[in-house]
Amino acid sequence: MTGRIHPSAIVDPQATLHESVTVGAYAIIGPDVSIGEGTTVGPHCIIEGHTQIGRDNVFYRFCSIGGMPQDKKYANEPTRLEIGDRNMVREYVTMNTGTVQDVGVTRVGSDNWIMAYVHIAHDCQIGDQTILANGVQMGGHVHIGDWAIVGGLAAVHQFGKIGAHSMVGGSSALHKDVPPFVMGSGNPCVPVGINAEGLKRRGFSPEAIAALRDGYKTLYRRGLTLEQAREQLRGRQSLDADSGPVLATLLAFLEGSDRGIIRP
Repeated sequence: MTGRIHPSAIVDPQATLHESVTVGAYAIIGPDVSIGEGTTVGPHCIIEGHTQIGRDNVFYRFCSIGGMPQDKKYANEPTRLEIGDRNMVREYVTMNTGTVQDVGVTRVGSDNWIMAYVHIAHDCQIGDQTILANGVQMGGHVHIGDWAIVGGLAAVHQFGKIGAHSMVGGSSALHKDVPPFVMGSGNPCVPVGINAEGLKRRGFSPEAIAALRDGYKTLYRRGLTLEQAREQLRGRQSLDADSGPVLATLLAFLEGSDRGIIRP
């Protein structure tokens, strides 16, 4: 164990580290931290708070993980940060613990690619297989679905939601929610189509992609209110077994959107 910890690193004796964890020079690991098998903590990283980290993650140099929420209501409650497996976390990424005003846990799933200077605020819920490009900034309570891609320097308003398999352009400002499978870009962020190429790469059938193209037109091109669009999507979902699952995902997101979705 000690052979994998640089002599200049400070690891609290109460921290729980698998014997295969590597800790770089001048890193600091606090007492309430748990780190799983095969994870690497780079030089000058700080991992603190009630933080649980899975296996085979890489925290590149100068990350700040598990710091207290940037929320004036926070009163030193023992809130948590949970991180899954096989995440790549690059330079200067910051992740904060949750707050008792929400579920008390900030969660980051598995197999995510989190680039330099990304900020994951308190109570954010990040899925699996996402790509968060350099400088993505999130307010508190943001939810990002599986396989979403968020371009560099995009800013996501607190309580915002970005659906699964969506794609957000660089430097976008998101004040509303981005539905799953949709591409959005701009300040303010507006819809620009569906993420057809990404869906093809992930093995979605031509029928499912065609249904989503038509669903996009229903949402954005046919002059319908949101409730009218949802009603039409429900009708197609019930009639088309092949496209039913993707339309069900889209409908569930629309029905759970509190801030409203991005509009042209």
